[in-house]
This record gives sequence, C-alpha cells and structure tokens, in this order.
Amino acid sequence: MVLKGETILSIQLPETFITKMKDLLKEEAGKFIKTYQDERTAGFRLNPLKITTKQWESICPFSIEKIPFTDNGYYYHFQQVEPGKHPYHRAGLYYIQEPSAMAVAQLLDAKPTDKVLDLCAAPGGKSTQIGSCMESKGLLIANEIHSKRAKVLSENIERFGLTNTVVTNETPKRLAQHFPVYFDKILLDAPCSGEGMFRKDEEARQYWSQEHVELCQERQLEILDSAYQMLKENGILVYSTCTFSPEENEQVIETFLNKYPDMELLTIEKRYGIEGGRPEWTKSGLSDVEKCARLWPHKLKGEGHFAAKLIKTSITPESPTKSFKSKKKQDWKDYFLFEREYLQQVDWKNLHVFGSVIHSLPEECPDLSGLKVLRAGLHLGELKKNRFEPNHALALALMKKQSRQTMDLSLEGEDWQRYLKGETLKGTGQFKGWVLMTINGFPLGWGKESNGWIKNLYPKGLRVL
Repeated sequence: MVLKGETILSIQLPETFITKMKDLLKEEAGKFIKTYQDERTAGFRLNPLKITTKQWESICPFSIEKIPFTDNGYYYHFQQVEPGKHPYHRAGLYYIQEPSAMAVAQLLDAKPTDKVLDLCAAPGGKSTQIGSCMESKGLLIANEIHSKRAKVLSENIERFGLTNTVVTNETPKRLAQHFPVYFDKILLDAPCSGEGMFRKDEEARQYWSQEHVELCQERQLEILDSAYQMLKENGILVYSTCTFSPEENEQVIETFLNKYPDMELLTIEKRYGIEGGRPEWTKSGLSDVEKCARLWPHKLKGEGHFAAKLIKTSITPESPTKSFKSKKKQDWKDYFLFEREYLQQVDWKNLHVFGSVIHSLPEECPDLSGLKVLRAGLHLGELKKNRFEPNHALALALMKKQSRQTMDLSLEGEDWQRYLKGETLKGTGQFKGWVLMTINGFPLGWGKESNGWIKNLYPKGLRVL
C-alpha cells in the first residue's frame, strides 16, 4: 500500500505527518495508518442527573454498544442513526461526544464538594461530564476564550441542566489573576494540532504542519503556567490533548515538571487498550511519563487522545479570592408566587438578581466582578411588571415531579415535533398558566395553557426549522 500522499477513505493525510508517524511508531506505523481506512467512531454519554443506564437501556431508540473505558458512554453507528435529531437530545439525556474524549474528565474524580475549573471548556463535553459527576453541587467554572464557542458551551451546560456551573469568556491569564491558588481540581484540555481528529475534521488535516505543532506547544505551556497558579495545595491537574505529537504531550509534561518541581505525575490506570506515555519521546528520557495515558485508534475503538494527571505537593497560602455577596435587597414576591403555584420539591440556593434576571448561584460562588460571565449557576427567569417569567434553563433543570402542571408528548405522535417547531398545541383542558412540556417524562421546555390551548414557549433560537 502506498502511503505517501495517498487518499485513504477520501482522507488526504499530510505527507509530513505520515513520515513523522512512521519515524515515531516504526513497526506500529502500518497498523496506525491503516485506521484511516476505517469508519470513524461515534458515541454519546448519558446524563446521570436525568437518567440511569438501566432506564436508558430500557427506552433507547438506537442500536448501541457500551464503551468499556468510561462510565455512561455508548458507541453508535453514525451512518445509521442521528441521535442529535432525537428529542431525547433536546431534553439533555445525553451528550454526543467522541468516545476517547470521554476517558479524560473522569480522571479528575470531581466530587460534589470540590471547586473545579475546566479551563478550555468549549464545546462542553468534558464540562457536562464533570458537572454530572459533581451531582451539580459544589462549584464548576467552565471557561472558553473564544466568544462564539463560549456561547455554545453555555447552551450545552443549560441543556444538561447543570446548576453548579459558571460559564466565563476569559483568557487563562485573567482567570489566574482572579483565582490564585483557588481550585481543588483543574482540567486543561489544551488547544492542540488536532491530529487525533483527522478522521472527522478536514480543517485539522488542512491546517496541520510541524510549525503549527510547535506553536501549539508554546501556547500549551503558557496556559499550563496559568493553571499552576490557580491550583491549591494537593490540587489535581489533568492535562489532555487530542493529538499524537510528542511535542504537545510527553515533552510538554517534561518541560512543565522541570519548571515546577512541586508538581508530581500520578499513575493513570491502563486497561481496555489504553497505553502509557513514551519516555523515549521526551528529551531527557523521562521515565515518569509512562504514568500518562495514550489512546491510540489502532489499540482501541476511538480516536487519538493523551492525558496526564498531576498533583501539586507544595504548601500554598489561602486564596485571597472572595465569596460572592449580594449587595442589594430584592423583592422576590413575584418569583415565590410562581414557585408556590407551579413548582414543588425545589429549594434553590443563593438567589441573586442581575438586573431583572434571577439566578440560583452555585454553592460558595466566588466574587465574579470584572469577569465576562455568560452563565452564573441556574438562570431561573426574569422579574417583569407584577409577574415572573421562567427561563428555558429552569425547565431543563427540573424533574417532571417538580412541576405541578405537566403535559407529556408521546414519541409516537407528532406533537413533540410540532412543539420543537414552535407551533401552538391543543391543551389538557384542565390547566391554566405555565405547563412543563415533557417527552416520555423528560422536560423539554415551557408552554402556557389558556382556554384549552398551549402557547408554545420553546426558545425561537432552538426551534426546528
């Protein structure tokens, strides 16, 4: 088989990339490059805040296969099904994510009491995984430097129903100035050359060059400096990329450890085809990088990924970052009237009004002044003249049992499609006012019933055209 410059499954691999991988992998190179003849892998990860694996497997409308190296993950055949178009996806029951990427966030072992930072978080796959592991408690700050991607991140956080998450649109340096020695756990899924995504991302293939790899390495080390500054004593840092280049993986970790001797690598369990880092790919032959993890497409069913888990061993001072304090007393009567009339079994904490918009802030929410904040905890809704209007985010954060008025849309009928298109629906004839619209018992959004008809309040920007 001719590899150089050859089109494989309509994929044109960069010639210098092929040469580089042959030099690195030697006898393994043939098996590695042969994976580009194979169909790419596709998967989704369940949202345990909304559904258990047992419940899901009893209602799943797709042909699926469990992913062995991650919790709540499933393979699906992307040429046969489109889970992104199913109403269960709109209800936030799962997140569509490349399978290998699911192995990273769980390395943090995030707990409900932790303060966690996802430093380069868009589009939100790892943030939603972390937030659900935290049972939507504690504090998760999900940051993205690019504004358009930060908006997508915020939408995915909303769809998953996370209530403990603050979405920011900041540079790592600005965050480091705001949150010195503050976080228990930090995930840095670093911007990289994207070699592990070549099977699915044509732009990554076209943009690739050795110069780009080296530029990414510089950027990764800069971001790691900021992450180090924000990590407290005994804090855990997980660094990951979706690329194969040693320059962005083993060598980045090698340089980082040399600069910060109080950072120590922890061993990542190797099973289901996951391998260790390669000491021979470091400049000094650093044996410790064997503790890292590499996911290869010729060794498991997934694309390429690298991960390293580190702990900060030095004693750090108490963080000067202050907690959030509400400065104004607010008149909450219209909100509490809505809550009494339409909700039950809810106990939102740390309520605050930004302008006229009510948020339930995360536990121990830090002072956010001066930061670009897209989402602060749960957006409950807006205080208007003599009334409260609930936000779409509130609907997605609820369980069916928490709403006094619900209307279930059957998968077998057409009403769920009409609802997602924004059409008016025939009501129950027994409700008045706000109704939580559900699909098979899982909330999709709000409607408002009057005179036997339901006004559709599904957000216009999310409607199916």
